[in-house]
Amino acid sequence: QVTLVESGGGSVQVGGSLKLSCQATHANLNTDVGTKAMAWFRQAPGKAREFVAGQSGMRGTIIKYADSVNGRFTVSRINAGYTMYLEMNDLKPEDAAVYYCAAARLRSIADMDTSSYFYWGQGTQVTVSS
Repeated sequence: QVTLVESGGGSVQVGGSLKLSCQATHANLNTDVGTKAMAWFRQAPGKAREFVAGQSGMRGTIIKYADSVNGRFTVSRINAGYTMYLEMNDLKPEDAAVYYCAAARLRSIADMDTSSYFYWGQGTQVTVSS
């Protein structure tokens, strides 16, 4: 069993920055989250949950971004892959959403599909005001 806890959400003005954190812990020592893919998704009211950014496990060399955030957001992992960050710059009103951290149970390569991830955090709210 893996638990994901997000933090760092809040309210920011257009053009501002926020840094989200996701801390993974596991109850089963056989579950090495560090070798598995992790990703950030977001969901705005009335919309489907969408992929934001993801990083592969192992050495974390494969990183993917949604087109809408590429160049503004940066995903990274430290602590043997158990801590994941999402640094968000030049925030826009359309970035406002609940942001979720997700971890795969088997795959090591990050994927944009929600079905690829088994573990989810509770979400953290990001509000962008003009």
